[in-house]
Amino acid sequence: MSNLNIYLDKDIDTELIKTKKIAIIGFGSQGYGQGLNLVDSGCDVVFGLREGGASWQKAKDYGLKIMPISDAVKYADIIQILIPDEVQAKVYKSEIEPYLKEGQYLMFSHGFNIHYGYIKAPQNVNVIMAAPKAPGHTVRSEYVKGAGVPSLIAVQNDVSGDSKAIALSYASAIGSGKTGIIQTTFKEETETDLFGEQAVLCGGIDYLIKAGFETLTEAGYSPYMAYFEVCHELKLIVDLIYEGGIEDMHYSVSNNAEFGDYVSGEKVINSSSKEGMKEILKNIQNGSYAKIFMSEMSNGGSKFKALREKSKLHEIEKIGSEIRSSFMWNRDKKLIDRAKN
Repeated sequence: MSNLNIYLDKDIDTELIKTKKIAIIGFGSQGYGQGLNLVDSGCDVVFGLREGGASWQKAKDYGLKIMPISDAVKYADIIQILIPDEVQAKVYKSEIEPYLKEGQYLMFSHGFNIHYGYIKAPQNVNVIMAAPKAPGHTVRSEYVKGAGVPSLIAVQNDVSGDSKAIALSYASAIGSGKTGIIQTTFKEETETDLFGEQAVLCGGIDYLIKAGFETLTEAGYSPYMAYFEVCHELKLIVDLIYEGGIEDMHYSVSNNAEFGDYVSGEKVINSSSKEGMKEILKNIQNGSYAKIFMSEMSNGGSKFKALREKSKLHEIEKIGSEIRSSFMWNRDKKLIDRAKN
C-alpha cells in the first residue's frame, strides 16, 4: 500500500490560480458549486454556456460573467469541463478542440472521457483533474460555511511543467485545501468512482433501501414505519461512519443493533453480493460499461428514462415525500433549489 500524502493550503501556492483565467464549461451541480467558490476566492472566472439555455439564465441571475463556450475557450487559460459525461465529447469536438491553444490547461472533475478515449486531447495542452469528492451543491455549502470537501487531483499530460501546482491551487480555491487533497491518476479515479457509485453509493444503497422497504410492507407493516427504519435513519448511521468509521458507529448504536449487524449482515451482503461487485468492476475496467452507457445516451436514453420513471414511481418515494412534508426537519436547509442551481 502506498503512503497517504495529503495536501493542505499550507503546502500549496494558493495565489497561483489567481494568475490564470478560468472557463467553467457548464452550470449544473459541479459548475454551480465549483464556479461560485472560485469567484468568491478571487479568481478570474467565466462560464461557457449554451446561449439562451436554462443554465445561461441561472448563471445570469447570479450576476456571473457568461460567454458562449467557444468564446470562453478562447478567453481562458484553464478550461474546466463540467457538463455531463455523455455530452462532453460532442461539445469538445465542436466547441472546444478547434479553439485550444498550446499550453492551455484542459481540466476535468471525472476522468471518464479521457480514460476511455472519447476525448483525445492534443499533446501540446496540459490535461489535469481536480475532483471534489461530493456533489456540487455540497461543494458550495461547505465552502460557504468556511470549510471544504476533500478533492482528488491528477495529471495526464504536463507540457507546461506546473500542472500539478495548478491542479492543487484550483482545488484549494474551491475549498479543498482546508480538508485535504490527494493525488491519483485518471484511470484510478474513473474506475473507483464508477465502482463506488454502482456497487455501493447509488446502486447498492438505492436497491438495499427499496428491498428493505418492500420486505417490511409486504409483511404487513406500515409503510411509514418502514420508511423511517430503512431510509430516514440511514443518514444518522452514515453520519456516524463519516465522522469516525464503522467502529464509531458500533460504539454509538445499542449492543442489540451491533450484534444484529454481525450475525445478520452477511445474509444480505455475502459472497454472492461480492461476486456481483466483481462483475461490476470487471465491466468498468474493460470499458464495456462505458460503451453501454454512451450507446444508451447517444440513442436518446429511452431505457435510462424508463428506469428513472420507474424509480420515481416506487411507493417509498410517495411515502417519503409525505413524511418529509409533514415533519419539521431540514425545511430551511435544503442544498438543492432546482430553480437556481
